[in-house]
Amino acid sequence: QVQLVESGGGLVQAGGSLRLSCAASGRTLSNYVMGWFRQAPGKEREFVASMPWSGGRTYYADSVKGRFTISRDNAKNTVYLQMNSLKPEDTAVYYCAVRTTGGNEYGSWGQGTQVTVSS
Repeated sequence: QVQLVESGGGLVQAGGSLRLSCAASGRTLSNYVMGWFRQAPGKEREFVASMPWSGGRTYYADSVKGRFTISRDNAKNTVYLQMNSLKPEDTAVYYCAVRTTGGNEYGSWGQGTQVTVSS
């Protein structure tokens, strides 16, 4: 089981930036895909971005392409989500999650971190 702890959320004005972190422990991550999701009040959880821990193609939701960047630091066992040009509609609780490279479902989730973008 992989344990995930997010941090870095907060309150920011529209147009600003935040960097979320997700520290992972419990397993070697080389065979995992790291993902970021978000859930706004009254809405379903939605995919934001993902990348294989071992490197390779990254994926982004259309709503964040060109503004958000997912990356990782192998030495720190941490995945990041750099969020630029934030909009009020980016307000949500952001979660990181992992799945195996061959799997379809994300099996381990963090507790989430709140991001609030004011207009």
